[in-house]
Amino acid sequence: MKHIVTVQDAVTADELDREPTFAELDAIELESPLILAEVDLLDAQIKTLDRPANEVDARRIRRARHRVLAARRDLANRTAEVMLPGGAA
Repeated sequence: MKHIVTVQDAVTADELDREPTFAELDAIELESPLILAEVDLLDAQIKTLDRPANEVDARRIRRARHRVLAARRDLANRTAEVMLPGGAA
């Protein structure tokens, strides 16, 4: 009589199979304005895929790009403030 047994070890939670830490959630919250600005830019670009871009579309894309750049600048300034002990002078 043959016994059928498992060949694998017991399955445990993987490093990638876990909830985000508070530090990771804070980082996501810090980057969320940039993420939202990039989504708006992508939406503006998607709207022009199936038709020629007119002046309103070009303006919408230009404004979305400016929002992305401003969000990147703000994020870079915020992360620099967080890294400096005592804040920026």
